[in-house]
Amino acid sequence: MAKHTPMMEQYLRIKAEHKDAFLFFRLGDFYELFYDDAIQAARELEITLTKRDSGKAKPIPMCGVPYHSADNYIKILIDKGYKVAICEQVEDPKTAKGVVKREVIQLITPGTVMEKNMLNEKENNYIASLSHFDSSYVLVYSDLSTGENQIAVFEHGWDSVIHELYNQPIKEVVVSSQLPEELQKQLKMRLQVTLSYQDEVNFNGEYRHLCENLHDERLLTAFSRLLNYIQHTQKRSLDHMQQAKIIELKNYLSLDMFSKRNLELTETLIKKERYGSLLWVLDKTVTAMGARMLKKWLERPLLNPTQMEERLEVVDGFYRQFMERDVLRETLKSVYDLERLAGRVAFGNVNARDLQQLKKSLQKIPEIRVLLQQFAQKEIQQLADQFQVSPEIVDLLEASIADDPPLSIKEGDIIKDGYNEQLDTYRDASRNGKQWIAELEQKEKQETNIKSLKIGYNRVFGYYIEVTKANLHLLPEGRYERKQTLTNAERFVTPELKEKEQLILEAEEKSVELEYQLFIEIRDRIKEYIPELQRLAEEVSYVDVLQGFATVSEANNYVRPTFDEEHLFIKQSRHPVIEQVMDDGSFVPNDIELDHNKHILLITGPNMSGKSTYMRQLALTVIMGQIGCFVPCESAQLLVFDQIFTRIGAADDLVAGQSTFMVEMLEANHAITNATDRSLILFDEIGRGTSTYDGMALAQAIIEYIHNHIHAKTLFSTHYHELTDLEKTLPNLRNIHVRAEEHEGNVVFLHQIKEGPADQSYGIHVAKLADLPQTLISRAGKILAELEGKEQKNKQQEVAATTEQTAQLSFFVEDSKEKKEPSTSKLEAIVVKELKELDLFGMTPIDAMNELYRLQKKARKS
Repeated sequence: MAKHTPMMEQYLRIKAEHKDAFLFFRLGDFYELFYDDAIQAARELEITLTKRDSGKAKPIPMCGVPYHSADNYIKILIDKGYKVAICEQVEDPKTAKGVVKREVIQLITPGTVMEKNMLNEKENNYIASLSHFDSSYVLVYSDLSTGENQIAVFEHGWDSVIHELYNQPIKEVVVSSQLPEELQKQLKMRLQVTLSYQDEVNFNGEYRHLCENLHDERLLTAFSRLLNYIQHTQKRSLDHMQQAKIIELKNYLSLDMFSKRNLELTETLIKKERYGSLLWVLDKTVTAMGARMLKKWLERPLLNPTQMEERLEVVDGFYRQFMERDVLRETLKSVYDLERLAGRVAFGNVNARDLQQLKKSLQKIPEIRVLLQQFAQKEIQQLADQFQVSPEIVDLLEASIADDPPLSIKEGDIIKDGYNEQLDTYRDASRNGKQWIAELEQKEKQETNIKSLKIGYNRVFGYYIEVTKANLHLLPEGRYERKQTLTNAERFVTPELKEKEQLILEAEEKSVELEYQLFIEIRDRIKEYIPELQRLAEEVSYVDVLQGFATVSEANNYVRPTFDEEHLFIKQSRHPVIEQVMDDGSFVPNDIELDHNKHILLITGPNMSGKSTYMRQLALTVIMGQIGCFVPCESAQLLVFDQIFTRIGAADDLVAGQSTFMVEMLEANHAITNATDRSLILFDEIGRGTSTYDGMALAQAIIEYIHNHIHAKTLFSTHYHELTDLEKTLPNLRNIHVRAEEHEGNVVFLHQIKEGPADQSYGIHVAKLADLPQTLISRAGKILAELEGKEQKNKQQEVAATTEQTAQLSFFVEDSKEKKEPSTSKLEAIVVKELKELDLFGMTPIDAMNELYRLQKKARKS
């Protein structure tokens, strides 16, 4: 076996400790990757794959990226779900004996990203830990970039965990290595998150202040798992981490993964884009912090009407004083991301420009306070009291950090003159030395009469005097000492120039070193103010979101909703997203009403007429109201819903091996199993994915179950016109339909909701609108006429047969003196007889349901 070099042995030893990560191994100005890492990285990063020791029988695959641009390559790998271990030199190569010592100084993972260019400023970047206890699961969320920590307990099984993880922007989940393989597979495949492992759950006393409110041993164990993983991977200060907040799920409207996806709250269903989502419409925030808070509110609407009213009061105040609001918006635009700036200060990757942004942001706080005091609403004036900032931190930043510093903190020019006396001394020596060199250059030009003579500098030779070969004859013999020969010039030095060079370089070197030390001291002093910065960030975010609600409400003519315990009535309701994307602004509004006597609205009408839109706009209006925003309508009296369930649209789940119909049934089952009488259910075309009778039977059974057992407010759209008869037997169900009219052989969609059932479905007319071939449309019309004719004939035959059976039954009953039928309809007697003869145990559930449906239709005709 070939012997490895000491450097490669070092690489292999470190790689063995980080098998699940790309090892970026620092060699000079490059990060190098070897073996499988190199092969895979070359493919993922689209860079050249080379070889080390190419002259040997088995050369080592190798690729590399420049140190100064490594962040761009790391981001590509992180975005694809990989981990990257950064291995740096941890000793000076000049003093090292043998191979320079190297260590992994940070493990960058999808959930622990801190670099600005790798983060979406409008979205949190959560890492989560999942811990399983006897009958419960505990989820802990942490956003390392902001220091935010949250904990939630799930007592209702694994599905509730999956729904929660899907609904949050989680990039990585830390679990025990003992978590069952099937559950690990679901996390990877269904949620497409990076899975990491941490079995150490012992509490670290260093983080006691983060856990003071955790009195449940389960919560402490789960939080410790995540903290231990973060500490192990990041290997640096976590001073910005905030105390864990316990999320009481019962205090928020619950949205399962199906509802969030179907309602397109934060991204569209097909393209996965922000454009076209409710978040896109509502986001009129002007700070990154506000944008993140808005997204969190959308994902967790409130259940407490008092909290909703508190937000609505502030929105109302901003809405009424639009001129003051516009000034406030402009001022807020000058506030940078305080949350993530505080995180970078603690984490140690903040630079001087970041601190300049921090200073400018803090200088705006008093101005924002004054602006809030100008609003008439007392709730807004009370918010002003929270906008306080310690003058010491602003004074420190103003006195210390240069106005236009470079990105690097190790190359100088980041500290202001006058901040440190020793630094000023070094700078004076450096500046005077450079002035002396400039004066020397002018002097030599005059004395030698060589106008092109110049004094330059490089790191290898230091300062030098350069004379072109064409002018060498003008130099007096022995004036300079030759230093270097170039193609077209000669370079020289003098003893005096060497002496000044030493003074200048020594001053510059010491100046840069001192500036770096001073910057670290300033950064550490700012750490003391991190809790204050995080509190300020929370207040700025709150104001930003609510002024954004006022701004979008004014622009789109939204109104303030009220809340009632029994009666929901939205006058001239509109869909907040669709009305924004319609070019002609011709959205047709409709009323929506639900109360204790009208739980279920059965919606019929043709495809493309607006049934799904009508259903979605109710859900979106409810969500907007429960996050404290005005809503799109003329007036709104809303109910406070505890959960929203949707079954809208047709989609399969190929990853889980589920057909469209199976997905439909699973979503329906999830709603039926978990809904309460305070829930909202939206079911669109249940039963389409199977045969007509199967689908119709399932749809009717579902409606009846919701009506009789759950009592949830429900909108149920269908093409099964036979279901409209349910209004006769279900007292809390009402038929409504979307108007459409036929004009000269074409269907005209009016998008108006009216009482009662639709008269027909217009399916062929919709196909005509889709520009299917005319011959196909004509043939479909003929087939439809034939089928309708057959159905009418079958009905006539069925009636005739029934009449004959009834007559026979009547004859026998009248002639029988021993047995008399009870005083019920003769047709009902036939139904009872057929029902008794059914072999239920010998039938499939679907066959049984079809038979029940047939008998029920017959019984209703009696």
